[in-house]
Amino acid sequence: MRVVVLSRSSKIASTRRLMEAARARGHHVRCVDPTSLQLQLGARPGRLVRAYKLMRTPDLVLPRFASNVAAFALPMVEQLEAQGARSLNGADAIGVSRNLLRCLQRLASRGVPVPRTVLARDAKALKSLVSRVSGLPVVVKLLAQSEQRRVMLCESMQSLEAALEAVLGLGHDVVMQESIRPGQRDLQLLVVGGTVVAAVNRVSKPGRAARNLGQFDRLERCVPSADVRALAEKAARACSLEVCSVDVIEGRWARVADVNAVPSIPELELATEQDLASLIIERGEQLVASRAVQSSS
Repeated sequence: MRVVVLSRSSKIASTRRLMEAARARGHHVRCVDPTSLQLQLGARPGRLVRAYKLMRTPDLVLPRFASNVAAFALPMVEQLEAQGARSLNGADAIGVSRNLLRCLQRLASRGVPVPRTVLARDAKALKSLVSRVSGLPVVVKLLAQSEQRRVMLCESMQSLEAALEAVLGLGHDVVMQESIRPGQRDLQLLVVGGTVVAAVNRVSKPGRAARNLGQFDRLERCVPSADVRALAEKAARACSLEVCSVDVIEGRWARVADVNAVPSIPELELATEQDLASLIIERGEQLVASRAVQSSS
């Protein structure tokens, strides 16, 4: 099987792990920087050019690019899909998951519970906004095209005002969301092929005034309840994602806070002591095989 990992560099940890797993299973794999491709459309069917040559269509595509190149890279994924490649994940699904508000809207419309959330551009009615997300502390998420969503935990009105003044002053929109309360857990579940294959509890030190998404003091392997597993799998289906991580706030009832179409593989493997990269490649094999059966029938 010919496998292409669409990534800026083969040295990126998750890209490297997926390439190692694909090679270990006997596949021909290469890393292709999506920004090195040229998409040509016109009288002929669309085609991709790389290094002045037509790019050969792979059997399987693994999109692993950051949000700051997504606007350029997603059409490349869509073109490869149109040429017959199977992709983990599809271009449309990645596009929805990259936009936090669209992702939450999609989940809510499919009956997946999400945290109380408001979109803010004007901080004048700050108290009203805070009341709509169940009061302080609140999580402020910056809607910016960066590799990771910038997140701040604000525990006072003063820190919230300062945070909003800074990000809104730069012209960015922000999403304000209810935060994790005492007694609740911040879980991340990896879903592959519609099934939860790994789960961790993300633990941060109490009293931290601000932190970035993905920066936690430690990840602890955990066994989620059947309800939480079902919720994560429902969220993945709602977003049409074959591979994703689902962030779940677990308390009296569980809610999905975010879905990531490009989860960090090595961190989850280290915490869970599982070969997750091989599970992802195995799912790709199943999709390619199913397409071959469909084509022959």
